[in-house]
Amino acid sequence: MESSQDPLAQKFTELWPHLNERQRRLVVGAEAKALGRGGVTVAARAAGLSRPTVYKAIAELVSPGEVTVAAGRSRRSGGGRKRVVDADPQLVVALESLVDPDSRGDPESPLRWTTKSTRRLADALGELGHRVSHVRVAEVLHALRYSLQGNAKTIEGAQHPDRDAQFRYINELSKSRLAEHLPVVSVDGKKKENVGADPGYKNAGKEWQPKGRPETVGVHDFPNDLGKAIPYGVYDVGENAGWVLVGADHDTAAFAVQSLRRWWETMGRPAYPRADRLLVCADAGGSNSYRTRLWKVELAGLAAETGLTITVCHFPPGTSKWNKIEHRLWSMVTLNWRGRPLVSHEVVVELIGATTSRTGLSVRAELDRGFYPKGIKINDDQLAAAGVEKHAFHGEWNYDLRPPQ
Repeated sequence: MESSQDPLAQKFTELWPHLNERQRRLVVGAEAKALGRGGVTVAARAAGLSRPTVYKAIAELVSPGEVTVAAGRSRRSGGGRKRVVDADPQLVVALESLVDPDSRGDPESPLRWTTKSTRRLADALGELGHRVSHVRVAEVLHALRYSLQGNAKTIEGAQHPDRDAQFRYINELSKSRLAEHLPVVSVDGKKKENVGADPGYKNAGKEWQPKGRPETVGVHDFPNDLGKAIPYGVYDVGENAGWVLVGADHDTAAFAVQSLRRWWETMGRPAYPRADRLLVCADAGGSNSYRTRLWKVELAGLAAETGLTITVCHFPPGTSKWNKIEHRLWSMVTLNWRGRPLVSHEVVVELIGATTSRTGLSVRAELDRGFYPKGIKINDDQLAAAGVEKHAFHGEWNYDLRPPQ
């Protein structure tokens, strides 16, 4: 009888890919019947099934009319291993108390301050008397509509009572200017980037490379002689076009206005030859802060040079993500240079200038190695000479700078 086991096992191996669970069971039962005494043991061992399963298969063959397996199914309704949540009804409660201890369970949960991986959760559940594998933990979490998620930046802190009113003010003014084919730009500086080669600095993101041959960069981000790249951008809302001045000194108000000046000379004037007004939408902080006196004095100088009446509207504090340049220009730049070491200022300029988007974005970039010293003080007389004209609605955020008559 034992001598027939190996050929029988080979036979089952060849058949199994073509049969479902019930068909396999019945084939094993038929072979066991044909072998006679001791056939159940031999067939079960060759097929890798338990002897009770083979006996059940023989019973199905002997009395097919008594079998209550529905068409298309391999087992009776309710057959198979019980779900872990059915076998242990308290498992879900225990798991949720571990995953979300602040709202559902003990804030002193053993996993309160550790990574809540499925393996750690399975171990913690085991200590509470719930025997379950990390695979089943993942299945239960998915069934409870949990998923792996990062932090979401949505809490903006204390909101100004006129926050939404300022948004509407900027929106209405922008729409009216665009309807008159007048320039509306969004301005802001991007994060300063380390620049240098040998060994180079890591740049976030990934790009396609031959397998096992990533770009190699230094372990540490210590500054070198090349310093940092300081991009300041101007996004033309009406033309869906960007201009970026890449500085190498300091991000000051003078540098920010120089970016606007270069945009007007290279892109703005050709696109709007008859424009006499310019609307600038800016954040509330940084080099273009509404509190910065130098920003306003420099803008007054630009208005005098260009003959433009420059209107500035600042977004309320803490709402910089609503500035269009953030998601229309800077997000595209970040995607374009992801995973590329920024080995020089020239490389930064080329990568920014090559940025495009499916919506037709075009970008031009230029390097500025000029000096922009920090700490320049503007006294009251200089500020008054700038002729800042505040709007009736939140004049600290909305104001005009007119050229001399």
